[in-house]
Amino acid sequence: MARPTIKDLAEAANVSVSTVNRILRGAGDVRKPTMDRVYEAAEKIGFYGLGTIKSAISANRETYRLGVLLQLKGRTFYDDLANAIHHATAAFPDFHLEIEIDYLKDLLPESIGDHIREMAKRNDVISVVAPEHPTIVDAINDAINKGIPVIALISPILSNGNVGYVGLDNWKVGRTAAWAFDRLARSSGKIATLVGHHRFKNQDQNESGFRSYFREHKCDFTLLEAQTTFESSTVAHEMTEKIIADHPDLCGIFISGGGITGVLAALRESGRAKELVVVGYELMAPTRAALLDGTMDLVISHPMQKVAENLISTMVRAKRAGAEAGTQRTTLPFELYTPENI
Repeated sequence: MARPTIKDLAEAANVSVSTVNRILRGAGDVRKPTMDRVYEAAEKIGFYGLGTIKSAISANRETYRLGVLLQLKGRTFYDDLANAIHHATAAFPDFHLEIEIDYLKDLLPESIGDHIREMAKRNDVISVVAPEHPTIVDAINDAINKGIPVIALISPILSNGNVGYVGLDNWKVGRTAAWAFDRLARSSGKIATLVGHHRFKNQDQNESGFRSYFREHKCDFTLLEAQTTFESSTVAHEMTEKIIADHPDLCGIFISGGGITGVLAALRESGRAKELVVVGYELMAPTRAALLDGTMDLVISHPMQKVAENLISTMVRAKRAGAEAGTQRTTLPFELYTPENI
């Protein structure tokens, strides 16, 4: 059989010969849907210039510089999230994505604000995991005022501008945790809540949903005042030791924020782990082990790969819509893990 010609390809793709020639020359004035149709036709008829067409499509992809600012490096959740974001770029072959993932060196609001301003200089859109604080919100407003859309990741942030959001319905997370205690606790008693920091709105909303469930259902539990771990495993370890020592009628612990490894260590050391109902956040190596050995009963987790893919999609939409457009929000369903389904 004769090798397919440019004319054959044009007929197969229902375009003009000049359109095919422009694609083969690498001209950037052909619309992407047309280029895709020509590429599909070239594959179908076995056209010799398949590689050239593919290169032309790749060269004409839109470029997006996406900056993502995560919490401290070395924490399992954020390292897993960074890996998921990098892998998620494969789901967006139509765009050339330049991903910058950076980590905070400390959690001081001034440092976070400075970091946000620097990332806004280098990227088309930025996403941040950050507490809500006037200094941080001011930096976010600066970015938005300069035309850089901002997406809050994991924890919502309110500002004068339109800040997007990718994460869970945190109020439902809290109510789901409360439902678990209501169903799993062997007897009534006290339930302790540990949060990383109340300025993280996701954790504040978790606690609000948690308490609302018990108010509504009038369950026979006493909810202790929430304790703040400041995202520190060491602080969480000390707090858990004290809570267990001070409250012999403790029946459960809700770990709504950072420091979970410290909580798990203190529970194991106390010898009371299997007496208590323990619900916490994120399926990762420490919590998986805790489910298996009976230290934890339920883990509520972000669907990591879906978070990553939806983050990129939301950031691209925000860039296309512009900083003055409506807020770009994506709320994802959370995953539940017990010892029986990990």
